[in-house]
Amino acid sequence: MDRTPATADTDSPREACGVFGIYGRELDVAKLTYFGLHALQHRGQESAGIASADGKQMQVYRKMGLVSHVFSEEILEDLQGILAIGHTRYSTKGSSREDNSQPIFVEGPLGPFALAHNGNLVNADQLLDDLEEFDVRPKSSTDSEIAAWLIALAPGSTWPEKLQHTLPRLVGSYTFVMATADHVLAARDPLGNRPLCLGNADGSWVVASESCALNTVGAEFVREIEPGELISVGEEGLRSYRIQPVTKRAVCMFEFMYLARPDSYIEDTLLYHARRQMGRQLARERPTPGADLVMGVPECAIAAAQGYAEESGLPLRDGLVRNRYIHRTFIQPTDQLRREGVLLKYNPMPEVLEGQRVVVVDDSIVRGTNTLPIVKMLRQAGATEVHVRIAAPPIRHPCFLGVDMPTRGEIIASAFNSQEEAELAVGNAIQADSLGYLSIEGIVEAVNLPYNHFCLACFNGDYPVPVQMEFDKLSLEQLRAPVS
Repeated sequence: MDRTPATADTDSPREACGVFGIYGRELDVAKLTYFGLHALQHRGQESAGIASADGKQMQVYRKMGLVSHVFSEEILEDLQGILAIGHTRYSTKGSSREDNSQPIFVEGPLGPFALAHNGNLVNADQLLDDLEEFDVRPKSSTDSEIAAWLIALAPGSTWPEKLQHTLPRLVGSYTFVMATADHVLAARDPLGNRPLCLGNADGSWVVASESCALNTVGAEFVREIEPGELISVGEEGLRSYRIQPVTKRAVCMFEFMYLARPDSYIEDTLLYHARRQMGRQLARERPTPGADLVMGVPECAIAAAQGYAEESGLPLRDGLVRNRYIHRTFIQPTDQLRREGVLLKYNPMPEVLEGQRVVVVDDSIVRGTNTLPIVKMLRQAGATEVHVRIAAPPIRHPCFLGVDMPTRGEIIASAFNSQEEAELAVGNAIQADSLGYLSIEGIVEAVNLPYNHFCLACFNGDYPVPVQMEFDKLSLEQLRAPVS
């Protein structure tokens, strides 16, 4: 599925967020954070921000827009210090507006504190009630600000003590990268739902949502931050704290199949290889006898299409070309182009498709509003048959742990009890000659980790924590209007 925000694509499961942090006295920490956020831009395109500190004071700059639009050389010069953290956002709690951008900044008894969050706290409403005892009224409508205030105002004479008090109260999904005047801290929820990794560059420590960001800034991957772990980096070096015991694992499968970059490692697995294996497994489970070629929908499904072609023995071809730069425009498309948004993103190649029976591999179908125009486009370009293969199981349930998805009633496969029913009904809706999904068992086998290692709730409805089934990402705005 494409991630281009400017085309108003309503069929993509929206991203999570990207977080980054670095500590190093001899480094240009703001510029390195800028490039780290560039590497994580795929995780959110609504807003970006950096907080830096010099050991005494903290500066924060955050705005709406892509990383390259938000920051300039002059702004980065004003963000000098010994440490910095950064954030790039797609909203999953709170609407898309500037006062909801991150890093969140608060001032507590121990001084300035900034927090960048990837995930979603399902008990945010209760946490907001808990915050009332401090007579604090959040300026934003995000669960992230609530968490920041609770940490800053918690009992404890040090920041790790405050975090040890607060983190066990948070239910749901989080990776936090945090800054004080003289430390960078990072924490991962005990489920391990969202990725967070640790790197080192010539003795300086770096944390990031994905290992691809470490590569971008010249840091060497050291390890993943463990579920339930807190790390603190300062003048004394790196310290690790076990905050919560791990009673179950719930790594998000969507990270493996869609969200994270293919050159990132999660759970010691290169995602390119995992996605290629998903394609191979899909070809075994849902072959397409008589087809002439395989193509992937650019760019997320290319690795899966490669695997499908290798396993099936069919040639792999580029049937669609993606316009890589459409997201860089600030000019809104016309109503007609918005309705036909897929035309802004892809151009078919009739010379490849003419007279061919085509297998088109994609990574997911949510509403189906993106897949139907692609099928029509391929037919118009001359394909005689279009067989859609999805390198994931049918999405039937919304995510409540940090991926912005439609409500269940808007998910096209939600009404069907079996994969076979979904394949028939959704296949007819998208006007494909056939539709085949990868099974839940198949996607787990492709990743080659234990079944109970994953959160598979968007496929089977088995959430790792209790959730409010009619979750509203704007609920905090309804409970409390933000103040300026």
